[in-house]
Amino acid sequence: MIETQNVSLQYGKRILFDDVNIKFSGDNCYGIIGANGAGKSTFLKILSGEIDPNSGTVMMEPGKRMAVLSQDHYAFDKFNILDTVIMGHKVLWDIMKEKDALYAKEDFSEADGIKASELEAEFAEMDGWNAESDAAALLSGLGIEEALHYTPMTEISGNQKVRVLLAQALFGNPDILILDEPTNDLDVKTISWLEDFLLDFRNTVIVVSHDRHFLDTVCTNIVDIDFSKLTTYSGNYSFWYESSQLVLKQRQTANKKAETKKKELQEFVQRFSANASKSKQATSRKKLLDKINLDDIQASSRRYPGIIWTQGREAGNQLLKVEDLSYKDNDGNYLFKDINFVVNKGDKISFLGESRAISALFEILNNNLKPSSGEFEFGQTITTSYLPSDNTKYFQSSENLVDWLRNYTVGEKDEVYIRGFLGKMLFSGEEVMKKCSVLSGGEKMRCMLSKMMQNEANLMMFDEPTNHLDLESITALNDSLIDFKGTILFTSHDHTFTHTTANRLIEIGPKGMLDKVMSYDDYLADEKIMAQKEAIQ
Repeated sequence: MIETQNVSLQYGKRILFDDVNIKFSGDNCYGIIGANGAGKSTFLKILSGEIDPNSGTVMMEPGKRMAVLSQDHYAFDKFNILDTVIMGHKVLWDIMKEKDALYAKEDFSEADGIKASELEAEFAEMDGWNAESDAAALLSGLGIEEALHYTPMTEISGNQKVRVLLAQALFGNPDILILDEPTNDLDVKTISWLEDFLLDFRNTVIVVSHDRHFLDTVCTNIVDIDFSKLTTYSGNYSFWYESSQLVLKQRQTANKKAETKKKELQEFVQRFSANASKSKQATSRKKLLDKINLDDIQASSRRYPGIIWTQGREAGNQLLKVEDLSYKDNDGNYLFKDINFVVNKGDKISFLGESRAISALFEILNNNLKPSSGEFEFGQTITTSYLPSDNTKYFQSSENLVDWLRNYTVGEKDEVYIRGFLGKMLFSGEEVMKKCSVLSGGEKMRCMLSKMMQNEANLMMFDEPTNHLDLESITALNDSLIDFKGTILFTSHDHTFTHTTANRLIEIGPKGMLDKVMSYDDYLADEKIMAQKEAIQ
């Protein structure tokens, strides 16, 4: 158990947390949510002791051990991979090192023998003899093959380091596990492994994530940071979101009777519980919505950007044809080879495969890159709009946001219109006068989406559109693309985004492609397709 008592934190005039009292306990998984800048990661650092609050205390039950997912990818560069994982259990690691130092002494004394015996007893009690095999199992589950387990940390990629540090946090069955964005840089298979691990984990988990599918799968409780306070709700993210939206609608209908409102909430809980009973969580120790208190459900104060897509003209029947398209990287290796597909009207296609390959395909389709071979052709009625994974080149100037967006606005639009448009995208008041060169990653993405809306294209391409966005913006973008009547080509590591948006899936690789009209979840669940998927990569 870990709890805060009267914790407050303030930076200048900005109050992040005000007199926060909250308790995390049992075999529960708590998902911390809040808008960008609300202080999610900062709160995790307060819990772990990395940051001291201005006032208040954090108390952990005596004798309990906490593990934290490290954000410093270079902290363990002096060690090999397996040792880095075992170091996640500091007491065990210290005992191992002390034992080794004693046994290495040339003048090993009787006193050293007694001390070594004591250390061996502690080591055995901590299941130290299985430490290496347990660490190896975690690494293998997270996609680090056995041949690399004794490799120095300096010799592996950044993505691999993330996985090693995650294994370090999971190692040794900690009593309290704190994870900040644990799914970053993980593929679908590894995320699924992590979900299963956390579902079987018998201690307390506190996690921050922008992955809605992950939060829905592993969380028993949602902790919402709002108005500098933290409020705990039973259930997963989808339950919190849908119930808070229902309460918000009820609040806007002031003349509704209390009995009617409560009945609507009860019906909603029953429907949600029925859906959850068919999901992955139902087979685990986690039982969602067991103790829902209807009085605890509150409307969220979150602001969602107004993302609405319109088509300047409707597309004809000829959209895009790709024939025998191939692309090699600078080393002469194929990223994809001989791919052929025709895009149909109303297709919402998710492209799967290596990120480099899909980015190269989108760059080719937007004439920013030349293919190694093959060709493609858009129909005459097609107008396109593109959101690249790297938008740096669009934000090099010192223009303010009004002037920046004016460059991409169709027709003569005055400042009132542009300010209003930016306001809908959550740039309010004097924020529209910010220089575009100083924007955060999330602000740049909202600007790029504003630019795309001005294009009024009938075929849009998105390369990892959820990167840098908070949950509110991801949800708004997701809903807007579901409603869009035109055609979409996209790639995303966001499971929920892909499953709810795509009606067709195309996987590309150096040995061919797969093209399936089906849902993303059905695609992942089909063992035959998974075998074909491995064959083209």
